[in-house]
Amino acid sequence: MTTTPPPEPGTTVGGRRWLAMLTLALGVSLVIMDATIVNVALPVVIEDIGLNASGAQWMNAVYSLVFASLMLTVGRFGDLYGRKKLFAAGLVLFMVASLFAGGATGPAMLIGARVFQGLGAAMVLPSTLSTLNAMFTGRERGIAFAIWGSTIGGMAAVGPLVGGWLATDVSWRWAFWLNIPFGLLALLGISRYIDETRDTTLRRGSDVPGVLLSTLGVGGIVFALIQGQYLGWWTQSSGSASPVPVVGILGLAFVGTFVAVERRRVAAGRIALVDLGLLGIRSFRFGIIAALIVALGEFGLLFTLPLLLQGALGYSALGTGVLVLWLAVGTFLISGATPQLTARIGQRSVVRLGLALEAIAIGGLALTLSTSVSGVVVAAWLFLYGLGVGMATAQLTSVILVDVPVNASGQASGFQTTVRQLGSALGVALLGGLLIATTTSQTSQRLAATDLSPATQQRVVTMVHQTVGAAIPSLRADPATAAAVAPAEAALVYASKITTGIAAGVLMIGLAATLALPPTPTPDASEPPVERRRRGRARTPAA
Repeated sequence: MTTTPPPEPGTTVGGRRWLAMLTLALGVSLVIMDATIVNVALPVVIEDIGLNASGAQWMNAVYSLVFASLMLTVGRFGDLYGRKKLFAAGLVLFMVASLFAGGATGPAMLIGARVFQGLGAAMVLPSTLSTLNAMFTGRERGIAFAIWGSTIGGMAAVGPLVGGWLATDVSWRWAFWLNIPFGLLALLGISRYIDETRDTTLRRGSDVPGVLLSTLGVGGIVFALIQGQYLGWWTQSSGSASPVPVVGILGLAFVGTFVAVERRRVAAGRIALVDLGLLGIRSFRFGIIAALIVALGEFGLLFTLPLLLQGALGYSALGTGVLVLWLAVGTFLISGATPQLTARIGQRSVVRLGLALEAIAIGGLALTLSTSVSGVVVAAWLFLYGLGVGMATAQLTSVILVDVPVNASGQASGFQTTVRQLGSALGVALLGGLLIATTTSQTSQRLAATDLSPATQQRVVTMVHQTVGAAIPSLRADPATAAAVAPAEAALVYASKITTGIAAGVLMIGLAATLALPPTPTPDASEPPVERRRRGRARTPAA
């Protein structure tokens, strides 16, 4: 994914160019919405096809993991061989995978389909960004990038509402099948309105070792985080050694080797997946850390919150989607005021204020959660959280790239997007795993104080653990387990308070990372970022 010169006059002009922009936005909408649309439907999926807690985490994490691992590589293929071709091929693969995901008859089929959805998404996102960059110039480019960025933020927030409506009134399977008609519409737009572009200045080739090492490394770490509580951190229930520590250590070793290999490739002038010398730029380094942490907290929360709302607080999938929609409302309302606010106090201050609002909102949600909490209270905290997301997320990308040399902006942009996706996968693994482990232990402790037989207690604990609390409402229908409902609900609420509180703490760490960003003048008093990057700072980062 690289910065390319504008197209020759006559390519994709006038109104046709904006129809092409709509096509790009539609493709981005599908792959971004799929990262969150299934969160609200998750309890229904768990019950319908027997998805256990580990499978629920993998269904979400594997999409982001594959997305992040391959995006830089396949984006380069598009720059070399044609972005239009890559966009179309990615959409076709995404649609086929969505067809299998919606028709899944078991966990393995669903998770496997999500792997190929992630690959398709990794082909779509960079090709749309590079096409947009090649298609627009001047003021129109700024408008186009604003549309592209708003599409990402809006679809991530709208996804839960759409998923909730489909799971409640239609079927959760349409959360995936919905991609088919809209994907076909996007393919029609690609054929009619988008011209082929490529970067003729790039050297041909790829960094196969970098792709393999990064994928195996991050995959091993996420595997250990998710599977540790099921297979055992050191020994399995059968008494045999657990593979978890071995896989986790190998993952860390692969990541360390990846860093060494990439540095050597850059030093030798060879093609590298990532120029880690970019981390020598202070604003980029601390901005990347903030982006990783913020994505971890945000997506970890969006995974755990629907489980609480439906498992313990009695909301339907649609009701959950309506509550989460308040996040999108807050984001939408603040978006109009963000440019003026940025002009007054500067991008970094807007990012810090946004992250502070996010942390306050999630911390407040953690403090007020209970089995009787009002939906109005939850919606209010999510609205405040949305205000913070609208301020922080929209400006963080600009803050990360502000000091990056122009000739490295394409790679730096791809790097920060990859890091965000990795943060999403880690958020599901860490916060999701914590929610499951705490809910299980708390359910066991609280049931011990009831008159239920040990066998019934164990059956309830197993049900709660395997379904991440989704089975709690069904306990009420069975007289033998009705007395377990209140303890199980209290356990899930307690675990959610812990998980949500930690998410708030994670966001505070992200805020602390932005405090290390170097100060810059406010936009009113400073020259344009591109000129500032060209003047004195347009240097190639040291490898």
